[in-house]
Amino acid sequence: MRYLDRLQPLALLVVRLTLGAIMTVHGYHKVFGGLHQFAHMVGSMGLPSWLGYVSAFTELLGGLLILVGFFTRPAAVAICINLCVAIGKVHLHNGLLGSPDRPGFEFPLAAATLAFALIFFGAGPISLDHVLRGGASR
Repeated sequence: MRYLDRLQPLALLVVRLTLGAIMTVHGYHKVFGGLHQFAHMVGSMGLPSWLGYVSAFTELLGGLLILVGFFTRPAAVAICINLCVAIGKVHLHNGLLGSPDRPGFEFPLAAATLAFALIFFGAGPISLDHVLRGGASR
């Protein structure tokens, strides 16, 4: 099974591209499709409204950073925190699966798990982080 070890960089790339795409799309819709309404909704949950702006831009910019593998670990930390807050404040009371009109927390939990893995594994060798560290010349 050692040949599978050689595919680990590809696995990290797939994790990054998946999480990056998910977060970028979710952030894009919040930033360009009703940023102030989203901030107001966050405020109505007992959090400061300004955290709605932080959350939306964390999703958009953090997703883009993870897509290209640049500042991957800090972006993954921010996204993981963002998703844990979303689980706790929005989805937890709906249960794991929820219902068609009230989504559960399985999707944000899966995305948070991807972010959590990137915190510890990093972006991998197919990333800007690796190239800028001088890893491509080795």
